[in-house]
Amino acid sequence: MPKRFSTVRGREFGDGLRAAVAATGMTSRKVAELVGWQEAKLSDLINGKGGANELELALLLGACRTPPAERDHLLSLFTGTGVRGWWQEHGACAPISPRTLVEHERLAEKLVSWQTMLLHGMLQTSDYTRAVIAGCVNAPADEREERVAARAVRQEALSGGMKSVFFVPEAVLLNQVGGPAVMRGQLEHLAALAARPSVVIRVVPLDAGAHAGMAGSFDLMTFDRYEDVVFLEAENSSLIIEAPAAVKAYARVVEGLEPVALDAEQSKELIKKLLT
Repeated sequence: MPKRFSTVRGREFGDGLRAAVAATGMTSRKVAELVGWQEAKLSDLINGKGGANELELALLLGACRTPPAERDHLLSLFTGTGVRGWWQEHGACAPISPRTLVEHERLAEKLVSWQTMLLHGMLQTSDYTRAVIAGCVNAPADEREERVAARAVRQEALSGGMKSVFFVPEAVLLNQVGGPAVMRGQLEHLAALAARPSVVIRVVPLDAGAHAGMAGSFDLMTFDRYEDVVFLEAENSSLIIEAPAAVKAYARVVEGLEPVALDAEQSKELIKKLLT
């Protein structure tokens, strides 16, 4: 089946508007009647077919009594729903639960990740996460436990049928994040995850030399119904890449990592060796 064209922004807008309507406790027909619309017009707007302007959307969100923050978010997305690519600025630091990333992790059929400095959030134990967040100079101290809990929730995607491949630099496994006891617990957790049929961990050894992944970290996600996307995260912003040629460039990076990384069984053996 051909994949449906939609953008990340368009999907987030449609999901958010659908939730705003559902939160009223009324049927979509009743909500449409409140603002003088046909139900088909509301359906078209939710499904990315247009048919309304910004003022009409604002009136609809007012009728739904959508909270101000969510109202402003949906209005900000509205004019860019057809635009590929999205640079999100987060202020001083990343949000506690990055909405766009979390939703796409939940929907992904497959995730391929390369992280150069630390373990992917889906692989982290709570103690490892806690140590990483404590080391972040921009994360407020009073948000640390909330951030730890939010990252743990993201890990549920690994139990939801998503296939995943994590390329991990050997140096990341040697770095004593949180101290020896925390890192030992983390390695034990990695060994347990690597035993799952849907999770593949491949270590890029220290002696790999120059390789395709040296330009930086990324997550490549593929979906059953949508086109592939790439997520890049920085200290206080994130970039979502949707242009097919650019996404294919990251797929070639994955192809370049495959011959230099240990295979899954060799990686399991290395993790076990580090535990002895």
